[in-house]
Amino acid sequence: MTEPNRLPMDGGRLLPWTSSEGKPCYLLASDGTGYISRMADQIEAAQIDSAADLIEEAHHVLRERTWTPGEIHLLAADLTASLTDVRRVAVSRGARLPAPARLEADGTHPA
Repeated sequence: MTEPNRLPMDGGRLLPWTSSEGKPCYLLASDGTGYISRMADQIEAAQIDSAADLIEEAHHVLRERTWTPGEIHLLAADLTASLTDVRRVAVSRGARLPAPARLEADGTHPA
């Protein structure tokens, strides 16, 4: 997967899926209420829920201390995939936050 290092200049939304070539997909000129935005919101929610379930499974597997190397390998692969998804959600959502207010050198807001 290509890492989403930067977003388009016009503030496009990084979507929670990639193209068939593994490149990032963006939604441009959206108010966040359209069909694609809603679908992206649902997929992001499912990815976050899946990550929570996987974290519980990891805690269970590690607590029991009866895993096989294959189970640990599968867990690591699943955790890596999930972390990749959740990072993509964080990058997308972070890029849509308003820019923080600039502060003066003394920590106060400009007049």
